Amino acid sequence: MQTSVAVVTDSTQYLPRELADAQGIHQVSLYVGWRGQPEREREMDGFDAFYERLASDPELPTTSQPSIGDFLAVWEPLLAQGRDIVSIHLAGGISGTCEAARQAHGLLSERGLGERVQVIDSETACGGMGLLVLAASASVRAGADQGAVVARVREARRALRIWFCLDTLEYLRRGGRVGKAQAWLGGTLRIKPILSLEYEIVPVERVRTAGRAFERMVQYAMQLHEEGSDGWVVQHIQAIEQAERLIERCREIFDSEPVFTSEVGPVIGTYTGPGLIGVGAVPRTLLS
Repeated sequence: MQTSVAVVTDSTQYLPRELADAQGIHQVSLYVGWRGQPEREREMDGFDAFYERLASDPELPTTSQPSIGDFLAVWEPLLAQGRDIVSIHLAGGISGTCEAARQAHGLLSERGLGERVQVIDSETACGGMGLLVLAASASVRAGADQGAVVARVREARRALRIWFCLDTLEYLRRGGRVGKAQAWLGGTLRIKPILSLEYEIVPVERVRTAGRAFERMVQYAMQLHEEGSDGWVVQHIQAIEQAERLIERCREIFDSEPVFTSEVGPVIGTYTGPGLIGVGAVPRTLLS
């Protein structure tokens, strides 16, 4: 059944493709590639080859936001169907994606269609943004109008908590996306940084070993559970064993299955590097 509101996002939420398709979520792709050969992230067939090259190539790939035309190509057919749109995008503190969406929105406004599209800066990325998108989709399925869907997304964003740990700060340093963790770059890079994303990268704490970082992620999951955030996700980059261990521990903590689990793709992975694991949650009531 076609709903009156369409949910649009970009490729950096990394929802499992079958889940996004089943929920009717529309996506605009960001781009990533080496030496002037960008690819649409959504069209990449697996990420292993990309991460192998990232670990060995002295040159970082470049990433770029969707064009104004990319947004219009997704939005215009939905508007032609008579549907209003809620379009949820990557944090403006680390990407120009949301600004490009606003510019596309400005063109629609000149045609008298501006009110039919609401652009939201998720102020997060990856699993956190995925949860906001799923909250929007749940609201749509419940019959909400555009304003109520936007309100649900904002409620989910206020409730969202997400942490991730990196194997090294090196990729953030090379890519220039280090945000408020800048102060950590003065010392050794041989630490395991634990970070959050609240519009930009925010430092949480530094630990010395991967084992300690893993246990802090487990403790954080316990804290989420105690706070009533029980709709949980785990994501990783080329760290499937650690992710599976974290999922097992989270199953014990929450006594439930994850909302989803997945690997983070190249646009975000360019700046974090392989070895990332992350956990986040919102109250599951926001997803139903």
